[in-house]
Amino acid sequence: MESFKVIDRFLNYPFKVSVMNVTVNSYFSGAGLADWGLLSAGITVNQAFELDAAACETYRANIGDHIKQCDLSQELVLPQCDCDGMVFTYPCTKYSAIADIHGTRSGDDLFLHALRHLAVARPEFYIVENVPGMRAFPVVMEAMTKMPDYYINVFCPVETEQFLPQRRSRLIIIGTKRPFDVRPPQHTRPVSLKEIVEDEPQITLPKAIAARMNGEYRDLPIISDPNRGDIAPCAVAHYAKDKSTRLLADKRYPLGVRPYSVREYARIQGLPDSFHFPVSQTDAYKQIGNGVSVPVAHWFGCEMKRYMQQNRQNRLF
Repeated sequence: MESFKVIDRFLNYPFKVSVMNVTVNSYFSGAGLADWGLLSAGITVNQAFELDAAACETYRANIGDHIKQCDLSQELVLPQCDCDGMVFTYPCTKYSAIADIHGTRSGDDLFLHALRHLAVARPEFYIVENVPGMRAFPVVMEAMTKMPDYYINVFCPVETEQFLPQRRSRLIIIGTKRPFDVRPPQHTRPVSLKEIVEDEPQITLPKAIAARMNGEYRDLPIISDPNRGDIAPCAVAHYAKDKSTRLLADKRYPLGVRPYSVREYARIQGLPDSFHFPVSQTDAYKQIGNGVSVPVAHWFGCEMKRYMQQNRQNRLF
């Protein structure tokens, strides 16, 4: 049971309380992984917006009732709560290089609704999180990095593995109304894969595992061995359907491998064990894979808190 203690020590950030209240509105919020990281940095989330009903259920169970289930393309900006910043984590599937395999790498027009919100609300700062593949779409990058009157910091790739045992690269765009030197993420002692493994994982063993191990698919599974110091590949939203593609080495199971449990999947995204999923396993895997790694959101939340504090000090003097 030691792994439970270790994971809580590194992932369950205490939510900071500060005399200076920095607020954000969160868009395409999913189950709230990014918002959890922002809260841990001392940021207040005024409102959150998400289309998926199951993701909203998980959000409400862990974070609060301030999430609205809606189609953001139909939401007006002005009736929303005032905020210091806006955080956009619009879907990344069509920007991902892996979409080339399925012929679906076409971008997504949801970024236009992020742009619409920015243009109307003009917050003090904004943050965009997506996959590095978004850089292949010049129209999207121009919209998100050439906003008039904003100073832009672009970080790519931001590697989750400096915090967690997961190989996950992300593009982070931070826009601020005043010049500000956003510090890159600081390397910390990462949690090891061995530390996130459950003693008694709740899993199923699909027949596809044996088939893939025996070469009946075009590719073999990615097997990560906690005892060798391996890390997990990128957590994907479709894992419930493709459990045979990403496996943990575990001698207790047939063929010496098994899928990740929902809890282990949540841990490699930086969620503490107190974060629960009142939904099906399929929905839970999807919500975890679609989420922002918590330490990454904690980092950019801390930087925006520092930015707002610096602005306040400058105004005082």
